[in-house]
Amino acid sequence: MKSEPLIAHFKTYLPFEEAEISLIEDRISRRRLKRREHIMVTGEICRYYTFVVKGVLRLYGIDPTGKEHNILFAAENDWISDITSFHDTTPGVSNIQAIEPSEIIQIAQQDLYHLYLNIPKLDRIFKVITEEKYVELQNRVFQNISSTAQQRYTYFHEKYPHLATRLPNTQIASYLGITPEFLSTIRKEIILGK
Repeated sequence: MKSEPLIAHFKTYLPFEEAEISLIEDRISRRRLKRREHIMVTGEICRYYTFVVKGVLRLYGIDPTGKEHNILFAAENDWISDITSFHDTTPGVSNIQAIEPSEIIQIAQQDLYHLYLNIPKLDRIFKVITEEKYVELQNRVFQNISSTAQQRYTYFHEKYPHLATRLPNTQIASYLGITPEFLSTIRKEIILGK
């Protein structure tokens, strides 16, 4: 059953009946991604909420100088989407890319809205998921404006220990808003206890 990991995730919020599971199964798609494969690029409309079954994806933007800025990461049992583009059906300003070979489940906008109408508890679950992502982004913004680079790295390492060891230094540095060289310096300082 292609929806099994997704249903297991939903069941951490609320129980589901077989008829609801069957309806979800009919409204999702599952696919594999190669390393560095994009599921969305700037200028496209984001048409899916994407659930990560296996692997790591990143949402990032590119500034006018061509520099990439990681906004968020999603690994197993997490969601990723350009929410503004998805809800407004406008061209997105973000890119979504697999950092490592990944497996995902996607729900198209019209299918998600159909599921909301036919499985009201799913609407409640997605409200919680969206709120959790909002809290995550709010904490990230607060960290960026009020913390040193070392504090941001420590927070990232504590909040996402499963990612800190899987992501290349360049990806972590981009997320923290520093250079990979400065990230190496921070790590050395932490090891030396400075």
